[in-house]
Amino acid sequence: MKTYVALLRGINVGRAKRIAMADLRALMTGLGYHDVRTLLNSGNILFSSTEVGAGQLERKIGDAIQADLAVSTQVIVVSAAVLATIIDESPLNSVAVDSSRYLVAFTSHPANLNTAKPLLGQDWEAERLAIGKAAAYLWCPGGVHDSKLVKAFSRAMQDIVTTRNWSTVLKLQSSIATSVQR
Repeated sequence: MKTYVALLRGINVGRAKRIAMADLRALMTGLGYHDVRTLLNSGNILFSSTEVGAGQLERKIGDAIQADLAVSTQVIVVSAAVLATIIDESPLNSVAVDSSRYLVAFTSHPANLNTAKPLLGQDWEAERLAIGKAAAYLWCPGGVHDSKLVKAFSRAMQDIVTTRNWSTVLKLQSSIATSVQR
């Protein structure tokens, strides 16, 4: 059995795409996944499964959310091992001093990150962009909402990524570690 994290894009942000976490946990359990937990109210699901292949899991979960909860959302699934790699390779830890302003952008296919490479050559003043093997990293010291980098990155990547702040990413890893210790 392997541990995964499913990240739902745009869930419970504003008034659109509202999903109760209890409904999401019930849906995941109904799909046959084990040790299902949600973190925060923004579409972060930790679960275990004997199924392998993030793409297969993404389709199955996304289709079930659409069918059972009438919400269309992109689902990105990463294994616990991939999440650990994303955290370990974080290239901006030396400058990112506020975890709420340090974002990790997840994508289903790491090759998608090539779309953001032209942004690397631009001057973002105090903001920073780095692209790793499995995620992109955005440091926005002036805040995320008014960030020129975040706006440009979002335009370039459109709906092929979902972001979480560094604090949430670390909480996901901690939750995985806690469940393994049980």
